[in-house]
Amino acid sequence: MAAVFLVMLYEYSPLFYISVISLCFIITAAMVLGWFGFDVPVILRSSDEAEPFSTAPEKRMVQVTNPFSLELGTTTALVTEGVTLRPECLEECVLTCFWGCGIQALQLAMQSHQHGPRLTTPQLLQEALHFQYYHCQSFIIDKENKDEQFTQIPADLGITDFGPMPRERYPLVAVLTLAEPEARETYNIVANVTVVHVPDDKNRLSARVLFQYLLTAQGSMYELKPLFMSTENEGSSDATDSPSGGGEGSEAQAQGPGEEAEEDPELEDEWLEVQGKDCVVCQNAPLNRVLLPCRHACVCDGCMPRLQHCPMCRAFVMESFVLSQRPPAEEEEEQEEYNEEVGDE
Repeated sequence: MAAVFLVMLYEYSPLFYISVISLCFIITAAMVLGWFGFDVPVILRSSDEAEPFSTAPEKRMVQVTNPFSLELGTTTALVTEGVTLRPECLEECVLTCFWGCGIQALQLAMQSHQHGPRLTTPQLLQEALHFQYYHCQSFIIDKENKDEQFTQIPADLGITDFGPMPRERYPLVAVLTLAEPEARETYNIVANVTVVHVPDDKNRLSARVLFQYLLTAQGSMYELKPLFMSTENEGSSDATDSPSGGGEGSEAQAQGPGEEAEEDPELEDEWLEVQGKDCVVCQNAPLNRVLLPCRHACVCDGCMPRLQHCPMCRAFVMESFVLSQRPPAEEEEEQEEYNEEVGDE
């Protein structure tokens, strides 16, 4: 009987077509809207209904004192005319410059520090390099001496360049080590290894620091990298600006178990200036987070849990770490102010 009714409805009434079309529309709409377990497209959701996303984990840091800092000097650098370096140390130290150091020899020496005797003195480093360099020059750096040191490869060696690319030798490797045995027992960081490019006849690229590494008394090795800030916050913050290395030491932490340099009284004003910059998201709270792997220091603690992408370069945020720890009460107060502002909007 039902079949006969459907046949008659199909033959004599347009209601059948209307019913079929309506049913197909309802099923399609239900699938789109997720009534049968399908996700609702993000464009159809309100901000309150958006699915929560996982917050990037926070990398835990350990504060240690970095007694070394090394930068390029102000004069023009050339292989034939030499280069100036500006070291700063918290203790008396030794600056050793290796001209034409073999790349493979340096890599093997760094590995030997991790698995063999610690490279705490220039003599140990020379032995680890197996003397695979053209010239070695050393300077005694007093902790109160901030003068630039001039180093040059002797002209009688007749070296004007280090060959075409790719090269087998670094133009200059500068190493800072502590001079006194007592100081080596005090500091966890025992050496600073800086690889410097110096222009010559075959490579006119301007002088610059290629790599910097910190060697610890436990045999660990950390690569130092700069932290970047927004242009409104005076460009990038380079961690090699000071011996205690608030920024560069922080990035050393990001490379492994991590280490961040302790604040030094001489750097208090500069460090407070960095902390006083505003978050680029809310423009209210001071920035206190560094995003990884892009290393942009641009957001505050309150905005960090709401970010999946860096607001500066749009890179995915995999991890983050804090520049300075603050009392819990202050963090809660800042979070409440942020929530009130979001509510008003």
